[in-house]
Amino acid sequence: MNNTIWLAAIAATGGAAVALQGQFMGMMDRKIGTSGALFVNYASGVLVAAIILLFLQGGSLKNLLQVPWYALSAGVLGLVIAGSIGFTVPRLGLSAAFTIVVATQFFVALLLEHYGFFGASRRPIDLNRLAGVGSLIVSVWLLTKP
Repeated sequence: MNNTIWLAAIAATGGAAVALQGQFMGMMDRKIGTSGALFVNYASGVLVAAIILLFLQGGSLKNLLQVPWYALSAGVLGLVIAGSIGFTVPRLGLSAAFTIVVATQFFVALLLEHYGFFGASRRPIDLNRLAGVGSLIVSVWLLTKP
């Protein structure tokens, strides 16, 4: 199988999982609140991650000290992501909430790549890339207007 197709399939699986997680987090947010939904989300994630670490990778974290300190904030950022999605989905709707999330991701990604922040590959912002983010912003407006 072509490597690009394989990677696209993995990315698409992740995208589907994000949409499903958003819907499920919204359902939990309505019943047990945002903090309860975050706890359930991360408790189940920790359990699966521990199983993977112990059984599939031999339980090794020996290179953890070689990871830059700021990269260790990924888990906290995950809380922000899941919490913001769980809170906004029942209030804005799934498509509007995710359009805002995705548009913001692209905007921040443009900045990270343009300046090479945190080891990102440098890729200058150009008119095509700005037009792409602009179209996402228009999508946000179209999906959130009454």
